[in-house]
Amino acid sequence: MDIATLQAYGYFFFTGFLVVLLYSYIYHLYSSQKKGTRDYEKYGNIALHDEVTDQPIEEISKNDEIKK
Repeated sequence: MDIATLQAYGYFFFTGFLVVLLYSYIYHLYSSQKKGTRDYEKYGNIALHDEVTDQPIEEISKNDEIKK
C-alpha cells in the first residue's frame, strides 16, 4: 500500500465524516426550531437589522445578567 492509496482512503473517510457532521448540524437546527427552543431564522437578519433602535433578537433576563 503506497502513500497515494492511503491519501485516497483518508480523503474518502474524511469527506464522509464531514457529510455526517453537516447533516447532523442541519438536523439540530431544524429540530431545535421545531421544538421552539431557538429560532435560527431570526439570526439570519441580524446583519440587516443592527441599528440601535431595532428590537433585539432575544431578550436578556435578569438572571442571565447576574450570571455574567
